[in-house]
Amino acid sequence: MVEEPTNKGAMPDLILTKKEVWVGNVKLKGSLSCSDHEMVEFKILRAARRVRSKLTTLDFRRADFGLLRDLIGRVTWEKVLERRGAQESWLVFKDHLLQAQESCIPKKKKSDKKARRPAWINKKLQDKLKNKKEAYRGWKQG
Repeated sequence: MVEEPTNKGAMPDLILTKKEVWVGNVKLKGSLSCSDHEMVEFKILRAARRVRSKLTTLDFRRADFGLLRDLIGRVTWEKVLERRGAQESWLVFKDHLLQAQESCIPKKKKSDKKARRPAWINKKLQDKLKNKKEAYRGWKQG
């Protein structure tokens, strides 16, 4: 809570936090322009928490495509999709595919640096895009 009045002696202003100890060095800095309120300056005493990326992506480099092919091949699709419409057949197929994917393709967490670019752009593709941009710049300059 701000201890001094900030509005011509009216009720004190509040600084809302979860814990009072996170706020310190509260000072009044005078009014801004022709406002009847005073500016309140304070320090946040809590260290900034680094947010970790929770973005995960499929790691196709470590995928077991042989097992994936085998799991999908074991399904008797004629029986599974019998008497189903297109939409329902798609949902059944997608469910089988996602279950097989879960078993065969590991996931990896993306780092904060890599989280800024789309998951499908790998280092090799990024290098090729860089070369393309450089070639275009060279062509444009003549």
